[in-house]
Amino acid sequence: MTVLETERLSLRHLAEDDAAFILELTNDPDWLRFIGDRGIRDLDDARAYVRDGPAASYARHGFGLYLVELRDGSVPAGICGLLRRDWLDDADLGFAFLPRFRGMGLAHEAARGTLEHGLGALGLRRIAAIVSPENADSIRLLEKLGMRFEGTALPPGASREVCVYATRPA
Repeated sequence: MTVLETERLSLRHLAEDDAAFILELTNDPDWLRFIGDRGIRDLDDARAYVRDGPAASYARHGFGLYLVELRDGSVPAGICGLLRRDWLDDADLGFAFLPRFRGMGLAHEAARGTLEHGLGALGLRRIAAIVSPENADSIRLLEKLGMRFEGTALPPGASREVCVYATRPA
């Protein structure tokens, strides 16, 4: 199901058929470094990730992480969407792209569209984003989107703090 479209991108619900893409993305060295190892080692693990993560979130919250495809050819480039974390008051903007699709403005385009969708169609008042302090590219992107640094937090079960950014209240 397509959720939103931008000039160059289409964001749609992830499906178990996207398992090969998820396997590649979640084992990218930058994903492992900045997001963490999710233990996805084969297509069955990837299908379970989609089923138990994004698909469950669509059913529970009405939003989740979406597959970002190039509108020209439906080529999967990354994921972007909103997550609900028990330890955050606001929905959390998340995004990750395969290396060959970075540096093209696609993450900015997808994230901007996701923020507009969340604050508009979904009626959210604020959206947060958590980011590893070492992830300078993502921090620049969040700042370019107009999100402001609000402090750091230690997620439950984590050994390192993350930076918390958020949109201004509506």
